[in-house]
Amino acid sequence: MADTVSPNPPTGKSGPSGGQGKQPQVAPADRGRTTIADGVVEKIAGLAAREVLGVHAMGGGLARTFGAVRDRVPGGGKSPSRGVKAEVGEVQTALDLEIVVDYGVAITEVARAVRVNVIAAVERMTGLEVVEVNIAVTDVKLPDEEEEEPEPRIH
Repeated sequence: MADTVSPNPPTGKSGPSGGQGKQPQVAPADRGRTTIADGVVEKIAGLAAREVLGVHAMGGGLARTFGAVRDRVPGGGKSPSRGVKAEVGEVQTALDLEIVVDYGVAITEVARAVRVNVIAAVERMTGLEVVEVNIAVTDVKLPDEEEEEPEPRIH
């Protein structure tokens, strides 16, 4: 669920041992804490993975089927986090992605590019350290295959 990104604790001496008798000054930016939900990290990672050339879709077959149904429901829309699972800790996160690649691409190169893009986006936007990005290639989209999520037809 949501976890905490903790600020640095205030430093300085106070009280009788510090000799000043007043509390140390804490910068306004350090007053409080920020939490980042798993879903936020999943959305960032999903969008970053989709930017990579050779990634056709996200999620396994069942997730894509349910997603196609949800996409047809008014207000459902495509979920940017489909095919992504994040475990967010206080300062680190780990990600599992399921992708479908286009036929003819070098799968290991696409996976490497996805890792690089996802790590860069998540670390830049959240400040969390990405400790691992596990990628499962669940399918290959062949050029002559019909789309599982066809565009709605106008009658």
